[in-house]
Amino acid sequence: MGQPVHRPFGIPAGPLVNASFCAAAFTQYFDIAVYKTVRTAAHASHPFPNCLAVRVNGPLDPDRLDTLCADADVDTARSITNSFGVPSRDPDAWQRDMAAAVRAAAPGQVLVGSFQGTRTGTGEDAYVADHVRAATLCVEAGAPVLEMNLSCPNEGTGNLLCFDTALVARIAAAVKEAVGDVPLLLKVAHFRTDEALTEFLAATATIVDGYAAINTVPARLVDASGAPALPGAGREVGGVCGEAILPAALGMVRRIARWRAGAGADVALVGVGGVMNVEDVAAHVAAGADAVMSATGAMIDPQARPACRVRVVASLTPDTPRTGTKGPELRHRQI
Repeated sequence: MGQPVHRPFGIPAGPLVNASFCAAAFTQYFDIAVYKTVRTAAHASHPFPNCLAVRVNGPLDPDRLDTLCADADVDTARSITNSFGVPSRDPDAWQRDMAAAVRAAAPGQVLVGSFQGTRTGTGEDAYVADHVRAATLCVEAGAPVLEMNLSCPNEGTGNLLCFDTALVARIAAAVKEAVGDVPLLLKVAHFRTDEALTEFLAATATIVDGYAAINTVPARLVDASGAPALPGAGREVGGVCGEAILPAALGMVRRIARWRAGAGADVALVGVGGVMNVEDVAAHVAAGADAVMSATGAMIDPQARPACRVRVVASLTPDTPRTGTKGPELRHRQI
């Protein structure tokens, strides 16, 4: 993607809801921070509760819709559901904040601006234009890399944008024409068939700069009595993330990497899903990921900060020059 980083490891869209969270991630050596998905206008969150623990027996099969028990005991969870509905502040607020998040990145770190379009009921042309507007607002805020969210389960798991190949190709082309050389990633969900995935990749790989896979795995969520765990219409099915989706995420990374090698495509691949420890990072790299991100794992242990093959030792001296962060420069050495 043309961005040098100390470690190709970070936190994907979701947990980093503002510049303070992004700056905190950078200080904990998550060298790629994805600013939570934004929109072109303010958008309300789903009602509380939004984050529940999900009880699973082994990994989830992404090709079936399981019914799982969810509860509020997230402190002991290894898998969770998050149901926020992709809320967004107005651009007048989030643009200033995203700009601050960009400035929080020290040398060897990068802020990625995540965005999505909003359906207004005024037709496909308006939907395309809204994506373009969201992307250009992120560029105006200084985001050096963009990620277009095509796969949020809160928008309806049966009608995810990433499964409409023709529309994605049209939107991606319009966005790239508007943002020029700013790299663009597409965030995708699990594809059921290789045929559908191949069609998607072939239609978009010459337009965009890479892919991030996956978002979450959908499941029907109930409480101990069997009633829907999340109140409100349209929330019976939610996206599950964390430990239970690692095999599904690795499977998608392998499939995209295999297609990339066969097609000779020059696209980056970010592995996301189920990354709870350094072994999971290594598994994503072995599957073909160029970079790896952890959301649930980082939320459970914010100081996990896997360093892959090296340990990072920071020595602080009061007379060292300051970097873009608040505090003395961190002198890194590998051991």
